[in-house]
Amino acid sequence: MWYVFISVLCSVTVSIIIKLAKKRGIDHLHLIVWNYPVAAILTYVSFQPEGGSSSYVYLPWMYYVILGILLPAIFLCIAYAIQYNGIVKTEVAQRLSLFIPLLAAFFLFNEKIENAKLIGIIVGIVAVIFSIGWSKTNAAESRGGGWYAVCVFFGMGIIDILFKKVALYREVPYTYSMLIIFILAMSFAFLFLAFKVLFKKERINFGSLFWGILLGLFNFGNILFYMKAHRSLSESPSIVFTGMNIGVILIGTLVGVGLFSERLTLFNKIGLGLAVIAVLIIAYL
Repeated sequence: MWYVFISVLCSVTVSIIIKLAKKRGIDHLHLIVWNYPVAAILTYVSFQPEGGSSSYVYLPWMYYVILGILLPAIFLCIAYAIQYNGIVKTEVAQRLSLFIPLLAAFFLFNEKIENAKLIGIIVGIVAVIFSIGWSKTNAAESRGGGWYAVCVFFGMGIIDILFKKVALYREVPYTYSMLIIFILAMSFAFLFLAFKVLFKKERINFGSLFWGILLGLFNFGNILFYMKAHRSLSESPSIVFTGMNIGVILIGTLVGVGLFSERLTLFNKIGLGLAVIAVLIIAYL
């Protein structure tokens, strides 16, 4: 369980870094760009991935490229959701995105879904609706926060589906695919930044380098220890699933409310409770 706990702490720390960096005037894109070189280097150093038996031509490049674009794009949505909506609500949207693959399996791939899982999905969707801020009195939040959180919910779900598709490609090790995807994500992130520099005349903020490297370290730590948790508790995947999702929601709530004084309405609190219930239903029923 220690691996799960460390992974949870790394995940929440990523949100804290985004919040603190923004307070210090670091642009979200500048921050996220430097995260990906760190992720790519650490993936190579930690796993030493090899290419496997498949030729480069036959690798699942479609999934690689889509993920390479989606990862920095949705990371930006996460950053803006944290800015406008807070850590608590953004973590709920991220964690409950796990219902998107279940819905896709049912609606797109015609897989049967158990009644208990269907109940869990419904409870989870209600939890997201209750947790996201839709305040009409706060112009910034109503303009950005709610819709960014919705993008996080659907975007992270789609990313999960695509990573599962990549994992099914047995001819190449999963860690090698991870390395390719991180390199592509880094390339697209730098393209996004180059566009802003060239056409919007933004200046590169090299002060973001420190925060970006820090972000990359904890972001990779989240991935690494989550993988270690699954390996060490391979016979109890539901424990890892439950511990990770509920752990992030609860610790994210403590950090958001305790450290950053984020305010939760009654609806938000009900949403948090429903989120925990939804995860438990999916994991154990």
